[in-house]
Amino acid sequence: MPRPLGELEDAVMTRVWKWNRPVTVREVLEDLQRERSIAYTTVMTVLDNLHQKGWVRREAEGRAYRYEAVSTRAAYAAALMNDAWSQSDNPAAALVAFFGMMSEEQRQALRDAVRIVQGPEETQEAPEVRQQEAPEARQEQNPGAAGETDGR
Repeated sequence: MPRPLGELEDAVMTRVWKWNRPVTVREVLEDLQRERSIAYTTVMTVLDNLHQKGWVRREAEGRAYRYEAVSTRAAYAAALMNDAWSQSDNPAAALVAFFGMMSEEQRQALRDAVRIVQGPEETQEAPEVRQQEAPEARQEQNPGAAGETDGR
């Protein structure tokens, strides 16, 4: 399972993902130096480590290498979330806690993602199913509300 990238690894991979093309140590170095003082050999070592860990592939170009991401940042984030979730002794509770931390915008992105994963057939049926099941579901969620009305 993937382990989280360290701070410098993440800074390097952020550039590799953002540029979405093979990059040289020199290019990454020059961009990183806008934010911090860093040595060429440090960036070279980080990219070599990322290559050994399978995060980037490289091709020789003269005496140097060009590095390219093996997967997307989204795939990396998904792998981390999946790993964290699978480590839980109560995956359902972990998901509920995670969803509770989300902003409304993030929850909407989650709903959109579920629709995409379910596909058009399931999402077309879903509103009808929800409509038919809604009264029972509401009653199960709030048993004391059976005789209450919503004032409409």
